[in-house]
Amino acid sequence: MLEVSLAEQTRFAFVEKQMGADFRIVLYAESEKVANEAATAAFAEVERLNSILSDYDPESELSRLSDTSGSERHFLLSDDLFAVLDASQKLSRQTAGAFDITIGPCVRLWRIARFRKTFPLPEKLAEARKAVGFRHLNISHTKQTAFLEVPNMVLDLGGIAKGYVAEKALMILGKRGIGSVLVDAGGDLVLGDPPPGRKGWRIEIGGLKHPDLPVLELARCAVATSGDVEQFVEITGKRYSHLIDPSTGIGLTTRIQVTVVTSTGIHADSLASVLSVLGTKKGTKFVQKLSGVRAYFVEGVGDQRTLCVARGK
Repeated sequence: MLEVSLAEQTRFAFVEKQMGADFRIVLYAESEKVANEAATAAFAEVERLNSILSDYDPESELSRLSDTSGSERHFLLSDDLFAVLDASQKLSRQTAGAFDITIGPCVRLWRIARFRKTFPLPEKLAEARKAVGFRHLNISHTKQTAFLEVPNMVLDLGGIAKGYVAEKALMILGKRGIGSVLVDAGGDLVLGDPPPGRKGWRIEIGGLKHPDLPVLELARCAVATSGDVEQFVEITGKRYSHLIDPSTGIGLTTRIQVTVVTSTGIHADSLASVLSVLGTKKGTKFVQKLSGVRAYFVEGVGDQRTLCVARGK
Protein backbone atom coordinates (compact mmCIF):
# COMPACT_ATOMS: atom_id res chain seq x y z
CA MET A 1 0.00 0.00 0.00
CA LEU A 2 1.37 3.41 -0.98
CA GLU A 3 1.72 6.06 1.72
CA VAL A 4 -0.21 9.28 1.21
CA SER A 5 2.15 12.22 0.77
CA LEU A 6 1.83 15.26 3.00
CA ALA A 7 0.66 17.32 0.04
CA GLU A 8 -2.28 14.93 -0.45
CA GLN A 9 -3.45 15.13 3.16
CA THR A 10 -6.58 17.07 4.08
CA ARG A 11 -7.18 19.56 6.89
CA PHE A 12 -9.70 18.57 9.56
CA ALA A 13 -10.84 20.55 12.60
CA PHE A 14 -12.63 19.32 15.74
CA VAL A 15 -13.97 21.22 18.76
CA GLU A 16 -15.32 19.92 22.05
CA LYS A 17 -16.09 21.64 25.33
CA GLN A 18 -13.52 20.19 27.72
CA MET A 19 -12.06 21.42 31.03
CA GLY A 20 -14.36 24.45 30.94
CA ALA A 21 -12.98 25.66 27.61
CA ASP A 22 -13.25 25.08 23.88
CA PHE A 23 -10.74 22.32 23.20
CA ARG A 24 -9.80 22.49 19.51
CA ILE A 25 -7.78 20.09 17.39
CA VAL A 26 -6.66 20.92 13.85
CA LEU A 27 -4.89 18.15 11.98
CA TYR A 28 -3.95 16.89 8.54
CA ALA A 29 -4.79 13.29 7.66
CA GLU A 30 -5.18 11.03 4.65
CA SER A 31 -8.90 10.46 5.21
CA GLU A 32 -11.88 11.58 7.27
CA LYS A 33 -11.99 8.18 8.95
CA VAL A 34 -8.38 8.42 10.11
CA ALA A 35 -8.93 12.01 11.30
CA ASN A 36 -12.13 11.17 13.22
CA GLU A 37 -10.59 8.16 14.96
CA ALA A 38 -7.49 10.12 15.96
CA ALA A 39 -9.49 13.08 17.29
CA THR A 40 -11.83 10.76 19.22
CA ALA A 41 -8.83 9.12 20.89
CA ALA A 42 -7.32 12.50 21.74
CA PHE A 43 -10.54 13.81 23.29
CA ALA A 44 -10.89 10.58 25.29
CA GLU A 45 -7.43 11.25 26.71
CA VAL A 46 -8.51 14.79 27.64
CA GLU A 47 -11.55 13.41 29.49
CA ARG A 48 -9.39 10.86 31.29
CA LEU A 49 -6.95 13.51 32.44
CA ASN A 50 -9.73 15.87 33.49
CA SER A 51 -11.01 13.15 35.83
CA ILE A 52 -7.57 13.27 37.45
CA LEU A 53 -6.67 16.97 37.43
CA SER A 54 -9.99 18.83 37.84
CA ASP A 55 -10.67 20.88 40.96
CA TYR A 56 -14.34 21.27 39.95
CA ASP A 57 -15.06 17.53 40.00
CA PRO A 58 -15.38 16.38 43.65
CA GLU A 59 -14.55 12.83 42.56
CA SER A 60 -11.35 13.70 40.69
CA GLU A 61 -8.03 12.42 41.96
CA LEU A 62 -6.95 16.00 42.71
CA SER A 63 -10.09 16.66 44.78
CA ARG A 64 -9.65 13.40 46.68
CA LEU A 65 -6.09 14.45 47.46
CA SER A 66 -7.28 17.85 48.71
CA ASP A 67 -9.81 16.07 50.95
CA THR A 68 -6.91 14.42 52.82
CA SER A 69 -5.46 17.77 53.97
CA GLY A 70 -4.67 17.83 57.66
CA SER A 71 -5.31 14.09 58.03
CA GLU A 72 -1.63 13.00 58.08
CA ARG A 73 -2.41 10.65 55.19
CA HIS A 74 0.18 10.09 52.47
CA PHE A 75 -1.83 9.89 49.24
CA LEU A 76 -0.61 7.56 46.47
CA LEU A 77 -0.45 9.50 43.19
CA SER A 78 -1.08 8.38 39.63
CA ASP A 79 1.74 9.03 37.17
CA ASP A 80 -0.11 11.99 35.65
CA LEU A 81 -0.94 13.78 38.89
CA PHE A 82 2.57 13.13 40.19
CA ALA A 83 4.08 14.68 37.02
CA VAL A 84 1.96 17.83 37.31
CA LEU A 85 2.48 18.27 41.06
CA ASP A 86 6.22 17.72 40.70
CA ALA A 87 6.52 20.32 37.92
CA SER A 88 4.38 22.74 39.94
CA GLN A 89 6.51 22.43 43.06
CA LYS A 90 9.71 22.89 41.06
CA LEU A 91 8.38 26.16 39.62
CA SER A 92 7.19 27.26 43.06
CA ARG A 93 10.69 26.78 44.45
CA GLN A 94 12.25 28.61 41.50
CA THR A 95 9.94 31.61 41.94
CA ALA A 96 9.82 31.71 45.76
CA GLY A 97 6.10 30.93 45.69
CA ALA A 98 4.94 33.27 42.92
CA PHE A 99 3.54 30.09 41.37
CA ASP A 100 1.59 28.10 43.95
CA ILE A 101 -1.01 25.40 43.31
CA THR A 102 -2.09 25.45 46.98
CA ILE A 103 -3.83 28.79 46.26
CA GLY A 104 -7.19 26.97 45.98
CA PRO A 105 -8.85 28.41 49.13
CA CYS A 106 -8.18 31.96 47.90
CA VAL A 107 -9.30 31.08 44.36
CA ARG A 108 -12.65 29.91 45.69
CA LEU A 109 -13.08 33.07 47.74
CA TRP A 110 -12.12 35.22 44.78
CA ARG A 111 -14.60 33.45 42.47
CA ILE A 112 -17.38 34.45 44.88
CA ALA A 113 -16.00 37.99 45.11
CA ARG A 114 -15.95 38.33 41.32
CA PHE A 115 -19.53 37.05 41.08
CA ARG A 116 -20.80 39.39 43.82
CA LYS A 117 -18.44 42.23 42.86
CA THR A 118 -17.56 42.70 46.50
CA PHE A 119 -14.23 42.27 48.26
CA PRO A 120 -13.80 39.13 50.42
CA LEU A 121 -14.25 39.72 54.13
CA PRO A 122 -10.79 40.24 55.72
CA GLU A 123 -11.35 37.48 58.27
CA LYS A 124 -12.34 34.98 55.57
CA LEU A 125 -9.33 35.93 53.45
CA ALA A 126 -7.03 35.56 56.47
CA GLU A 127 -8.51 32.13 57.22
CA ALA A 128 -8.09 31.01 53.61
CA ARG A 129 -4.46 32.14 53.52
CA LYS A 130 -3.64 29.89 56.50
CA ALA A 131 -4.16 26.91 54.18
CA VAL A 132 -2.00 28.34 51.38
CA GLY A 133 1.72 27.74 50.90
CA PHE A 134 3.53 25.38 48.55
CA ARG A 135 5.79 24.25 51.39
CA HIS A 136 2.72 22.65 53.01
CA LEU A 137 2.60 20.21 50.08
CA ASN A 138 5.17 17.46 50.42
CA ILE A 139 5.86 15.02 47.58
CA SER A 140 7.80 11.79 47.94
CA HIS A 141 9.66 10.88 44.76
CA THR A 142 10.54 7.41 46.02
CA LYS A 143 6.98 6.46 47.09
CA GLN A 144 5.15 8.73 44.58
CA THR A 145 2.91 10.08 47.32
CA ALA A 146 1.71 13.52 48.42
CA PHE A 147 1.08 14.79 51.94
CA LEU A 148 -0.92 17.96 52.69
CA GLU A 149 0.33 19.23 56.03
CA VAL A 150 -2.39 21.65 57.16
CA PRO A 151 -6.22 21.45 57.22
CA ASN A 152 -8.48 22.97 54.53
CA MET A 153 -5.89 22.90 51.77
CA VAL A 154 -7.32 22.96 48.22
CA LEU A 155 -5.06 22.36 45.25
CA ASP A 156 -5.81 24.28 42.05
CA LEU A 157 -4.06 23.35 38.79
CA GLY A 158 -5.68 26.11 36.73
CA GLY A 159 -2.30 27.56 35.81
CA ILE A 160 -0.71 24.36 34.55
CA ALA A 161 -3.17 21.55 33.79
CA LYS A 162 -4.42 22.58 30.34
CA GLY A 163 -0.90 22.79 28.95
CA TYR A 164 -0.12 19.32 30.27
CA VAL A 165 -3.35 17.88 28.88
CA ALA A 166 -2.82 19.48 25.45
CA GLU A 167 0.63 17.95 25.31
CA LYS A 168 -0.70 14.48 26.17
CA ALA A 169 -3.40 14.83 23.51
CA LEU A 170 -0.70 15.65 20.97
CA MET A 171 1.15 12.49 21.98
CA ILE A 172 -1.98 10.38 21.41
CA LEU A 173 -2.34 11.88 17.93
CA GLY A 174 1.32 11.20 17.19
CA LYS A 175 0.92 7.54 18.12
CA ARG A 176 -1.81 7.35 15.48
CA GLY A 177 0.48 8.72 12.82
CA ILE A 178 -0.83 12.29 12.88
CA GLY A 179 2.18 14.58 12.57
CA SER A 180 0.79 17.91 11.34
CA VAL A 181 -1.42 18.98 14.22
CA LEU A 182 -2.35 21.89 16.47
CA VAL A 183 -4.03 21.34 19.84
CA ASP A 184 -5.66 24.41 21.40
CA ALA A 185 -6.74 23.95 25.01
CA GLY A 186 -8.62 27.22 25.48
CA GLY A 187 -5.62 29.33 24.46
CA ASP A 188 -2.86 26.95 25.52
CA LEU A 189 -1.41 25.70 22.23
CA VAL A 190 0.76 22.68 21.54
CA LEU A 191 2.05 22.35 17.99
CA GLY A 192 3.26 19.34 16.06
CA ASP A 193 4.75 19.37 12.58
CA PRO A 194 3.77 22.31 10.37
CA PRO A 195 0.90 22.11 7.87
CA PRO A 196 1.88 20.67 4.47
CA GLY A 197 3.98 23.07 2.41
CA ARG A 198 4.49 25.55 5.25
CA LYS A 199 7.27 26.30 7.73
CA GLY A 200 4.96 26.50 10.70
CA TRP A 201 1.53 27.23 12.13
CA ARG A 202 0.56 30.90 11.91
CA ILE A 203 -0.03 32.08 15.48
CA GLU A 204 -1.40 35.57 16.13
CA ILE A 205 -1.21 36.59 19.77
CA GLY A 206 -4.71 37.50 20.94
CA GLY A 207 -5.92 39.72 23.74
CA LEU A 208 -4.03 42.94 24.35
CA LYS A 209 -2.59 44.34 21.13
CA HIS A 210 0.63 46.20 20.44
CA PRO A 211 1.86 47.32 17.01
CA ASP A 212 5.18 45.53 17.50
CA LEU A 213 3.70 42.17 18.54
CA PRO A 214 4.75 39.73 15.82
CA VAL A 215 2.67 37.12 14.05
CA LEU A 216 4.52 33.90 14.86
CA GLU A 217 5.13 30.95 12.56
CA LEU A 218 5.86 27.98 14.78
CA ALA A 219 6.07 24.19 14.86
CA ARG A 220 7.04 21.49 17.37
CA CYS A 221 6.65 23.74 20.40
CA ALA A 222 4.07 25.17 22.77
CA VAL A 223 2.52 28.63 23.20
CA ALA A 224 0.45 29.95 26.10
CA THR A 225 -1.00 33.36 26.94
CA SER A 226 -2.11 34.55 30.36
CA GLY A 227 -3.66 37.84 31.41
CA ASP A 228 -6.78 39.67 32.58
CA VAL A 229 -8.22 40.73 29.23
CA GLU A 230 -11.43 38.69 29.55
CA GLN A 231 -11.62 37.70 33.21
CA PHE A 232 -11.59 40.55 35.70
CA VAL A 233 -13.83 42.44 38.07
CA GLU A 234 -14.09 46.08 39.15
CA ILE A 235 -14.62 46.65 42.87
CA THR A 236 -14.97 50.20 44.20
CA GLY A 237 -13.44 51.57 41.01
CA LYS A 238 -10.40 49.30 40.98
CA ARG A 239 -9.85 46.51 38.46
CA TYR A 240 -8.79 43.09 39.73
CA SER A 241 -7.72 40.13 37.60
CA HIS A 242 -8.94 36.55 37.98
CA LEU A 243 -5.23 35.75 38.37
CA ILE A 244 -4.34 35.68 42.05
CA ASP A 245 -1.09 36.78 43.60
CA PRO A 246 -0.19 34.05 46.15
CA SER A 247 1.50 36.65 48.35
CA THR A 248 -1.79 38.55 48.89
CA GLY A 249 -4.53 36.04 48.09
CA ILE A 250 -6.36 38.55 45.86
CA GLY A 251 -6.47 39.32 42.14
CA LEU A 252 -3.66 41.15 40.37
CA THR A 253 -4.20 44.85 39.72
CA THR A 254 -1.58 45.25 36.98
CA ARG A 255 -2.89 45.26 33.41
CA ILE A 256 -0.63 42.61 31.99
CA GLN A 257 -0.63 39.91 29.36
CA VAL A 258 2.17 37.41 28.90
CA THR A 259 2.68 35.03 25.98
CA VAL A 260 5.28 32.29 26.33
CA VAL A 261 6.85 30.15 23.61
CA THR A 262 8.77 27.11 24.81
CA SER A 263 9.20 23.40 24.20
CA THR A 264 6.32 21.82 26.12
CA GLY A 265 2.72 22.62 27.01
CA ILE A 266 3.12 22.18 30.75
CA HIS A 267 5.96 24.70 30.85
CA ALA A 268 4.32 27.21 28.51
CA ASP A 269 1.10 27.22 30.55
CA SER A 270 2.73 27.48 33.97
CA LEU A 271 5.31 30.05 32.86
CA ALA A 272 2.65 32.32 31.35
CA SER A 273 0.80 32.17 34.68
CA VAL A 274 3.77 32.89 36.92
CA LEU A 275 5.21 35.62 34.69
CA SER A 276 1.90 37.47 34.96
CA VAL A 277 2.31 37.43 38.73
CA LEU A 278 5.99 38.41 38.64
CA GLY A 279 5.37 41.30 36.23
CA THR A 280 7.56 42.52 33.41
CA LYS A 281 10.69 43.48 35.32
CA LYS A 282 11.03 40.42 37.57
CA GLY A 283 9.58 38.17 34.88
CA THR A 284 12.18 39.24 32.32
CA LYS A 285 15.01 38.47 34.73
CA PHE A 286 13.50 35.06 35.44
CA VAL A 287 13.12 34.18 31.74
CA GLN A 288 16.74 35.13 31.08
CA LYS A 289 17.82 32.34 33.45
CA LEU A 290 15.87 29.69 31.52
CA SER A 291 16.75 27.74 28.40
CA GLY A 292 14.61 27.69 25.26
CA VAL A 293 12.01 30.21 26.44
CA ARG A 294 10.71 33.37 24.76
CA ALA A 295 8.17 35.66 26.47
CA TYR A 296 6.18 38.65 25.23
CA PHE A 297 4.97 41.03 27.96
CA VAL A 298 2.27 43.57 27.11
CA GLU A 299 1.51 45.90 30.01
CA GLY A 300 -0.58 49.04 30.45
CA VAL A 301 -3.75 50.54 28.98
CA GLY A 302 -4.58 51.78 25.46
CA ASP A 303 -1.86 53.88 23.85
CA GLN A 304 0.23 53.54 27.01
CA ARG A 305 0.79 49.82 26.50
CA THR A 306 4.40 48.71 26.42
CA LEU A 307 5.88 45.59 24.87
CA CYS A 308 8.86 43.78 26.29
CA VAL A 309 10.35 40.65 24.74
CA ALA A 310 12.44 38.41 27.00
CA ARG A 311 14.56 35.50 25.80
CA GLY A 312 16.16 32.71 27.75
CA LYS A 313 19.78 31.76 27.54
